[in-house]
Amino acid sequence: MAGERDLTKLLSGMRPVLNAGRYVYATVAGEAPAGVAPVVTVREPEGLTLVVRQEEADAAGLPYEYVAGWITLRVHSALEAVGLTAAVAQALAQAGLSCNVVAGFHHDHLFVPYERAEEAVGLLEALAEGAGE
Repeated sequence: MAGERDLTKLLSGMRPVLNAGRYVYATVAGEAPAGVAPVVTVREPEGLTLVVRQEEADAAGLPYEYVAGWITLRVHSALEAVGLTAAVAQALAQAGLSCNVVAGFHHDHLFVPYERAEEAVGLLEALAEGAGE
């Protein structure tokens, strides 16, 4: 099934959901340590970035600074779709919320400050409602 490309349909069909748990960004020189199952990895020249459950990072002794809530936009967005990330980032930025976006094959995933994650979901639901009008 092809992903959606129409921005109005993407926004109105976002159906954001807050995944359970606290997630952190950590970095390691080689591979992820045993017992750590990252939900996202990014290999950079400086090391391997891991987005992992906070309790896994703590158990593995991984240092981190940012604790996030993980929001999944349940609309199946096409990787070549234009404007979804910008619209979401703008709505959250207007509320003073940082947002780290990761595109999966089927969905976009947002990592926002944990203590404001539910607020972020509400803002995204309002954005979706406004797009559908």
